[in-house]
Amino acid sequence: MSLREQRIVVIGGTSGIGLAVAEAAAAEGAEVVVASRRQESVAGALERLPDGARGHVLDATDEEALRAFFAEVGAFDHLVYTAGESLLMESLAEQDLDRARRFLDTRLWGAYSAVRLGAGSIRPGGSVVLTTGTAARRPLPGTTVAASLCGAMESLTRALALELAPLRVNVVSPGVVRTDLWRDLDETDREGLFRSSAGSLPVGRVGEPADVAEAYLYLMRGGYSTGSVVVVDGGGLLV
Repeated sequence: MSLREQRIVVIGGTSGIGLAVAEAAAAEGAEVVVASRRQESVAGALERLPDGARGHVLDATDEEALRAFFAEVGAFDHLVYTAGESLLMESLAEQDLDRARRFLDTRLWGAYSAVRLGAGSIRPGGSVVLTTGTAARRPLPGTTVAASLCGAMESLTRALALELAPLRVNVVSPGVVRTDLWRDLDETDREGLFRSSAGSLPVGRVGEPADVAEAYLYLMRGGYSTGSVVVVDGGGLLV
């Protein structure tokens, strides 16, 4: 299946993996609509995307804003959800519950609401692709919130695939990828993490957004995949 002339909505599509998905889909001839809560991010993404791409400022935790967004966008073929704040890595004793709730609001409830409000606008043969992470299967100390989120996203995907059938619903599970999600770590710690991860991975490097974007494109094209979790982690679950 080609993505040419298909319409793809990417919530969280102005940076990192989401922007890489939008760029790759546009390169195949898709019409892309990206959304993010910051105007400067939307403007920056549109400078990188080809003519015809559209951008919207959207807070995915605001249900009325989501409803208005989908009403304005109209019919489309695929919904991709990659929105989220920076990764939350704190010990259980130090965890700020308000921050943890905000983290889950965007990544879990934002995705839930986007699918609930947007699924009715997806044309026959279309799909939803969500985003999780490998912490569900291989948690580390300090990842209680992230691991909880990732497990929830996998379960939500399977439930949605049944409830919304024949609309396909899948989820991508990236490993360590060089994006702004690690921005809360200082530069020394961040680069140290990337080096240590690269040294332990079978592929010998950490991921780049374009590496992971390929999985989203596959799931949009692949008409026989639903309820699937596609792991793109450089072999991290093996070591």
